Amino acid sequence: MQEPKWKVENGYIEIVPRTGRIRTKEKFGDCQLHVEWMVPKEAVGQGQSRGNSGIELMSRYEIQVLESHTNLTYADGGAGAMYGMWPPLVNPSRPQGEWNVYDIFFEAPKFADGKLAKPAYFTVIYNGVLVQNHKEQLGATIWRQNAKYTPHAAEEPLSIQDHSQPVRFKNIWIRKIQAQEY
Repeated sequence: MQEPKWKVENGYIEIVPRTGRIRTKEKFGDCQLHVEWMVPKEAVGQGQSRGNSGIELMSRYEIQVLESHTNLTYADGGAGAMYGMWPPLVNPSRPQGEWNVYDIFFEAPKFADGKLAKPAYFTVIYNGVLVQNHKEQLGATIWRQNAKYTPHAAEEPLSIQDHSQPVRFKNIWIRKIQAQEY
């Protein structure tokens, strides 16, 4: 894996298109993640071609990043979506050039004897608004196919996707949490 080539300036990092995703060295399972992101004012394109990126928990379960204030796309492809599975409950997107905020609570899937014992779940607060409420992840994020789980480690890196468009990120923090058994 190559070293990231993203821009680092003015207190944020920015995707340099086609230079690859960034990934944490530390691995996470159940966690709370805070990330602020913005599509630069000068970004152009339509649909999935404007401000497209993704926050990938365990490098495979994606919460979509996309300019969604005025930019139309398919329901489960907009900002706040569990990409390809569940659209956000509402669209609280801020205009292009303004910072958006995700607070993501993630429960990692659990595997036993090589099989899924408990699916992953997301709760996502987007700009202070609940957009995913303990919603079941159906498997690894995949475009236009049925998601499925493949057994993996209990903790994996967090990654931020390079989808060939400039998107800025700042104030990223993550903490491991202990999942509650009910």
